[in-house]
Amino acid sequence: MPASRASERAGNGAREAARVADRLHSAAIHLLRRLRREDEQAGLTAPRLSALSVVVFGGPLTLGELAAAEQVRPPTMTRLVRALEAEGLVEREADARDGRITRVRATAAGAALLAEGRARRVAVFAARLAKLAPKELETLGRATAILERVFEQEHQARAE
Repeated sequence: MPASRASERAGNGAREAARVADRLHSAAIHLLRRLRREDEQAGLTAPRLSALSVVVFGGPLTLGELAAAEQVRPPTMTRLVRALEAEGLVEREADARDGRITRVRATAAGAALLAEGRARRVAVFAARLAKLAPKELETLGRATAILERVFEQEHQARAE
């Protein structure tokens, strides 16, 4: 195969990948915006829910680690954590190896609140998906597996 034809195919592949990425990006944003409406029932602001999620799934974390994960300044995170503490959703604890370090960890109530919110979002999404034809649902299942693989490869590359 001539080099120019191979180059043309590579260019077409890159353009198609960009087109699909653009459509998926848009669809993901619309999906998350719609599902985020379910979070209003939690009674927390979006920044508090986001910080709580990071602590539940990645904690316990220092305030600095949490601020970095949420891409906010430490004083902002301190205010968020204080509000979450006041609601009994997180607590601070001394680091087991270095007592000078304080870590933020989710309480059982915080983890339960997050699990309930996820269950609500998944239920709304599942109700929409249940209206699809079986073949469409099967196709989405395969597409989801592909997306998981794509991001798992990225995660592994970062870990190396």
